[in-house]
Amino acid sequence: MSPKQASHLGVDPYFPTHGDIRYRVHRYELALDYKPGPNRLGGTARLSAVAGAEPLREFALDLAEFRIGRVLVDGRAAHYTHRAGKLRIRPAKALAAGAAFTVDVHYTGNPKPVRSPWGGLGWEELTDGALVASQPIGAPSWYPCNDRPADKASYQVSITTPSPYTVLVGGRLLTRTTRAGTTTWVYEQPAPTSSYLVSVSIGQYEALRLGDPAAGGVPQQAHVPARLVPQAAHDFGRQGEMMRLFEELFGPYPFNSYAVVVADEELDVPVEAQGVATFGTNHVDGVRGSERLVAHELAHQWFGNSVTIADWRHIWLNEGFAKYAEWLWSERSGGRPAATHAAVAHAMLAALPQDLRLADPGMPRMFDDRLYERGGLTVHALRCALGDEAFFRMVKDWVGLNRHGVVGTADFTAHVRRYATRPVDGLLEAWLHETALPMLPVAPGAAA
Repeated sequence: MSPKQASHLGVDPYFPTHGDIRYRVHRYELALDYKPGPNRLGGTARLSAVAGAEPLREFALDLAEFRIGRVLVDGRAAHYTHRAGKLRIRPAKALAAGAAFTVDVHYTGNPKPVRSPWGGLGWEELTDGALVASQPIGAPSWYPCNDRPADKASYQVSITTPSPYTVLVGGRLLTRTTRAGTTTWVYEQPAPTSSYLVSVSIGQYEALRLGDPAAGGVPQQAHVPARLVPQAAHDFGRQGEMMRLFEELFGPYPFNSYAVVVADEELDVPVEAQGVATFGTNHVDGVRGSERLVAHELAHQWFGNSVTIADWRHIWLNEGFAKYAEWLWSERSGGRPAATHAAVAHAMLAALPQDLRLADPGMPRMFDDRLYERGGLTVHALRCALGDEAFFRMVKDWVGLNRHGVVGTADFTAHVRRYATRPVDGLLEAWLHETALPMLPVAPGAAA
């Protein structure tokens, strides 16, 4: 473990009851069966983990209200209690510091979203199927996990459902096996993944290939209700161009494929996950009315999913860069330049209360619209200060150096300083740590 990784092992101050810093998980293997009619989920989760610097006499997993069949540690029955979303496990024998171990949890129940300040999160039963949208603390709604964004692991997810349904999980489809009216879908996600970024969509979808298959590049598909295929083909029709632009600006796409799902239901906002983004029917209108959101969710594959925040204080690193990616796509695809978007955002923020600290907004304001807009403005301010050549080199290096890693705001500011020819500490302090809105950033030589 690198010194930087070690510095990101603390409790998340926004969600101190989630996760357990006494161990790390490096792999999850989920073998699940789901019946959409009764909304019944059951199966086994195997976690391969490593104890921390102290002997492990007890540890905890995050898991919502399921019935526990049995719990094994290294194949031996373990004592456990399960209350208030915590599965506390005491192995038959204490685990030595640094020891590798496995945990098997057999469980069944009716999955439902976990409560949060933003409503229900996680597993959501649809009219015909289900979806998972876990950000930030919804993962325990459907599987036992160490629910901390900094504890990233690889995943294999096997889900058995009635055969008319398609099952989509972020990663590569390994096998699809049908027998006696059910189909088992097995997906592998080898890239390190945070618990909240594991997605599931179960529904009756048509597959639509995106991009230009003849041109190679990242495989991209959309999975859409049949009646919406013509509109979706148009609305996501420029996603292949977005992918090429973002690879040019941010570096190689960090995963092996990218899928978008249009759930057969309206959703408040689209939701990104590792290698997947989920949209609602209200985001498909046949006239690209939500194209900025298509760009936003795609950008999260670099900012948030590959380069992951250590804890939720740093959410601006995800949302600020995804917002700025919207503006870059607009600039490079014939729309308004980023500077115009920045001016609009600045005018909007100037008319609102200025009491949000971007680098630590507080849990209730994690998803405040002002955080997104001020985050995009902060990125634009750095572009103006560094100049395009140094700025885009800085961004690409940030993504490349931290590929599949865990970061915080201090890591980013230290990185930025290496690309500046003039001091930027005042700029960073004003935009990230003070609440007052700084002046509209303008590139040197540009008209104010």
